[in-house]
Amino acid sequence: MSRRVVRQSKFRHVFGQPVKADQMYEDIRVSKVTWDSSFCAVNPKFLAIIVESGGGGAFMVLPLAKTGRVDKNHPLVTGHTAPVLDIDWCPHNDNVIASASEDTTVMVWQIPDYVPVRSITEPVVTLEGHSKRVGIICWHPTARNVLLSAGCDNLVILWNVGTGEMLLALEDMHTDLIYNVGWNRNGSLLVTTCKDKKVRVIDPRKQTVVAERFAPHEGLRPVRAIFTREGHIFTTGFTRMSQRELGLWDPKNFEEPIALQEMDTSNGVLLPFYDADSSIVYLCGKGDSSIRYFEITDEAPYVHYLNTYSSKEPQRGMGFMPKRGLDVSKCEIARFFKLHERKCEPIVMTVPRKSDLFQDDLYPDTPGPEPALEADEWLSGKDAEPILISLRDGYVPVKNRELKVVKKNILDSKPPPGPRRSHSTSNADISTPALDEVLEEIRVLKETVQAQEKRISALEQKLCQFTNGTD
Repeated sequence: MSRRVVRQSKFRHVFGQPVKADQMYEDIRVSKVTWDSSFCAVNPKFLAIIVESGGGGAFMVLPLAKTGRVDKNHPLVTGHTAPVLDIDWCPHNDNVIASASEDTTVMVWQIPDYVPVRSITEPVVTLEGHSKRVGIICWHPTARNVLLSAGCDNLVILWNVGTGEMLLALEDMHTDLIYNVGWNRNGSLLVTTCKDKKVRVIDPRKQTVVAERFAPHEGLRPVRAIFTREGHIFTTGFTRMSQRELGLWDPKNFEEPIALQEMDTSNGVLLPFYDADSSIVYLCGKGDSSIRYFEITDEAPYVHYLNTYSSKEPQRGMGFMPKRGLDVSKCEIARFFKLHERKCEPIVMTVPRKSDLFQDDLYPDTPGPEPALEADEWLSGKDAEPILISLRDGYVPVKNRELKVVKKNILDSKPPPGPRRSHSTSNADISTPALDEVLEEIRVLKETVQAQEKRISALEQKLCQFTNGTD
């Protein structure tokens, strides 16, 4: 009899566990908009969630430590005139977040380290260039202030947030609705999926399609695609019989898949979250109540099933913490923020280890918050790998760094093609958002004091009338 040899992997025993009830975020009215984005973005400082709001679109930002019941009057980030569809934290500044909306605009916001008194209504810069709703935004992984947006006008635009200008517009590449867009590790290539059933690998600076594959999954429902660390493309989609399927492809030989596996029958689109350090991909379906995870290796069958985290409640959306936000002392290798209808539940993925020492093999150096390139350098053709940091002593988030938007002199630069434009909240440098917040708080307090003084004065007059009457 032949003995079955179990594949060796340090991630075979990864298990997921929800946090205790008092560490959840309760009483949040999660958005009910029909759109296949994650509705949640998280970094080592903040948790952002797209929420229901009357008269426009809004999202909520909570400091990570502010767990428990959220005050119903908690300030929101409100500036869009229609629902927000996607949000993404800047990888190089933990206080900067971008939002995309049905109102056709992209807005970039500076979030203060303290909880503001009132809702934040003024973005640092508004980027206007799409003619239909914008459903996808994604920051460049290595270049400072480069932001990608994709809209229902089948257009992908790259922006320099530091100047508020459009860098590139990728027109006439997609013939239908774009489902998702992802960068490779150094930000030299994009992968996109589209309703026309094609997966495209695009060089954005040359504005060319480097490789494409028609119908990697035969079903009609949306396909998702991401780059792996090795430059392969991992996809999720549906078979002709509506079974969910995953695939691994080499864009240099797109005809045959490296791996293709059927999974289950369900309607939810699988959102892939990829950890390049461990080569683990986590699949979360909207409406599912589970997270499946797989390890991608260079040994057949290449995509190895590890385990499934199961729960009772279906997920409305999911946030994925960057590696530098994890607790290395507890061997935590991933943390998800699962959205329910009225709350957000963190789920911790752990590799069990007996030793309390730092586990080098679990935590290779990982991308840190410093950009490797400036926007102009990247646009001119330079590429650079992410600047890595060690997590041996844990990661301490840096203090609020202000995003400055310096508008270029309009007389010295050519206007972008067509009616597209962008505008920031001022024509020169943006005044410090932190200073604005302090001034606003002082003004509100002064108004409150004045109102109280008037009230005291009116009561004193009444008291005088009473005393005069008794005399």
